[in-house]
Amino acid sequence: MALLSSVTVLDHPEVGSPYQSKVQDLKQSNVRILIDYRPALHQPTGVGEHTHNLSRAIAAEGSCRDVSVTIFSSSLRHRLPPKTVDNANVVDRRIPVRCLNWLWHNVEWPPIELLAGHYDVVHSPHPLMIPSRQAACFVTIHDLYFLNHPDHTSAEIRSDYPALAEQHATRADGVIVPSRYTASLVNKQLGIPMKRIVLCANGAPTWTPRSAPAYKGHILFVGSIEPRKNVPTLLRAYRSLINHRADTPELVLAGQLSPTGLEELKELEASPLNNKVRVLGYVSRGQCYKLYRRASMVVLPSLDEGFGLPALEAMTVGVPVVAANRGALPETVGDAGTLVDPEDENAIEASMARILDDRQYADRNVARGLIQAQAYNWDKSARILLAAYESAVRRCRGL
Repeated sequence: MALLSSVTVLDHPEVGSPYQSKVQDLKQSNVRILIDYRPALHQPTGVGEHTHNLSRAIAAEGSCRDVSVTIFSSSLRHRLPPKTVDNANVVDRRIPVRCLNWLWHNVEWPPIELLAGHYDVVHSPHPLMIPSRQAACFVTIHDLYFLNHPDHTSAEIRSDYPALAEQHATRADGVIVPSRYTASLVNKQLGIPMKRIVLCANGAPTWTPRSAPAYKGHILFVGSIEPRKNVPTLLRAYRSLINHRADTPELVLAGQLSPTGLEELKELEASPLNNKVRVLGYVSRGQCYKLYRRASMVVLPSLDEGFGLPALEAMTVGVPVVAANRGALPETVGDAGTLVDPEDENAIEASMARILDDRQYADRNVARGLIQAQAYNWDKSARILLAAYESAVRRCRGL
């Protein structure tokens, strides 16, 4: 059962500054941590990448302490290989994901102890807790789009998250968020005190920056094709761009297609854009890296983002970023990109044109982006999270 009392973990550190914890490491603590790895099991999106990389970093950091990490999965079709995450144990159950989620979300059974054994900390990388008899429970809230725009989410999320998120966040020992923007939303909309919110930013991928710019490369969008990503506005801006520029490079859309996303792309079938826009669907991490390396820019016109991982990935590789001035994107990008009103297609078009026409401006954004990306590090984030875990365990043990 999760503690109802607060967890004093960290002041919200400036990203890139030394991470100062108010919690001393537990000595000889034998802390046992379980992380729900299911979002990373098959064709992971941003949440899945976050889950995998944070699990890897926590397991690596934990191996230097008296901390054991177990990753948990359940699926009928997809198995979790034993060496998925170095230094981590694996518990893999043949239980349908939706079946287990329904039981956990509606009747809070079975407790994780019946499926995976006893742990001191159980961490869910999404807003709803995993039931536990005794562990300190953590949830991750990446954003509150599911609460503010439930009609734009999947049926499963729409049925559970809006009704249960506030209750679960209130009961959790700690609420993990990837940005100050999301921390503010969780505090104001869910009423969670800031002292129980742990700011744990995404880390940059371990990709090598490209050695030379691709001024004539494709224009790239990375992300799930769904309403909040605002792809129709990007398509209208791109249509205007090719009408004004005969040499405009192709637009590449890389990401999973939701049912609503398919509807949004139907207009391409009978459009002059049909031969200029390439829709790839889901791409692997290796394919994604290659797409970044060959891109003249990355455009992210999202109406809301809790972090904006593709922006960080683009900056890591050395690609200019055009991003919406909404959500956490200004926080993630800083002064290293071009921020635009995502509902102003003329502004999006003008920003894309400037990247293509002004190489000095594009190079300046690349240089700033490479510096900005260095501020985000998974190892630092793992240390922040371990400090939060250890604080909760101390409270459980009455230390």
